[in-house]
Amino acid sequence: MADIKKMDIEGLQKEIVEKRESLRKFRFGEAGSRSRNVKEGRTLRRDIARIFTEIKSRDLASKKKNG
Repeated sequence: MADIKKMDIEGLQKEIVEKRESLRKFRFGEAGSRSRNVKEGRTLRRDIARIFTEIKSRDLASKKKNG
């Protein structure tokens, strides 16, 4: 994953969409078969959370700066 602190908001939102799609494919792919790499799902969820955290911190920083 690219360094999220260097990405702009649009890039972060695109990354969230891609990660969510990967997680969806992982979940539905795993439902019908044996699990091959269980860590992959956890890693995807954590990456999504990291991106949301970065977006929230930028939002709070801009509000603090403006208000």
